[in-house]
Amino acid sequence: MSKLHHIAMLWVEGPLSYVEQLCVQSFLDAGHDVTLYHYGPVANVPDGAVVVHGDAILKRDDFIQHGRTGSLALFSDVFRYHLLTRLERTIWADTDAYCLKPFKSETGHYYGWESKSHINGGVLGLPQDSPALAGLLRMSDDEYGIPEWYSDDAKRKLQAQADAGNPVHCSDLPWGVWGPQAVTHYIHKTGEDKYAFPRDVLYPVPFENRRHLVKAARLKAAEKCLTDNTTSIHLYGRRIREFLASRPDGLPDSGGLLDKLLNKHGIDPTLAPVISKTANVEAAE
Repeated sequence: MSKLHHIAMLWVEGPLSYVEQLCVQSFLDAGHDVTLYHYGPVANVPDGAVVVHGDAILKRDDFIQHGRTGSLALFSDVFRYHLLTRLERTIWADTDAYCLKPFKSETGHYYGWESKSHINGGVLGLPQDSPALAGLLRMSDDEYGIPEWYSDDAKRKLQAQADAGNPVHCSDLPWGVWGPQAVTHYIHKTGEDKYAFPRDVLYPVPFENRRHLVKAARLKAAEKCLTDNTTSIHLYGRRIREFLASRPDGLPDSGGLLDKLLNKHGIDPTLAPVISKTANVEAAE
């Protein structure tokens, strides 16, 4: 067994595309043990990854889906908080997190800023006794709870709706409420933000430049975002798959960064094509 932290991922069901294959394989090739949790049939899982039914962590018959997008990211948020509470020396990684270098942590904390205002939980390591992790679990116990970080005015409006017998479900709140918003709030509240990495470590390529990952003409621009401290590249799962699916044969440019990474890990993208619309978990973007 690897001495590195264990990597845990979730893919609810369906075949992995070459994007997810690449991310899983990158952790394996970096020396990590990887467990991919699922709830329905999965396919195209790289050899070496252990596939485990999600019931081992969280039994859930009714997945929480975002009201506007239908994404299962809300359920994924809850799943990772329960998982980190139960498992030692484990770091969560969304299936759109590419591992550039092994993840190492002496404290059990492993997360970083994705912008000036948010810590993303797409890669998330928290020790089992983390006060922030305890807060995230308490929050997710109430699907109709009012986020404590909301402004007083927003809280009053939500409380008025609840008092009128029409409480607002978490799936009808803005995107990321149980993801980056909550992670940022509780990690900051408990002082654990002192462990957060600068943006270049885990989220070096900004969301607005995500297509630079695909285009050969933007290779230098994408690589310029990487530093000696970069350990992961966020590939923006649902958004990048939609872009790839709109292209000829669903493939990235030859000579682009994504193409180079696929070649590095020996992945043939034609054997696991991108499907633009899936029932799978997306990273909180």
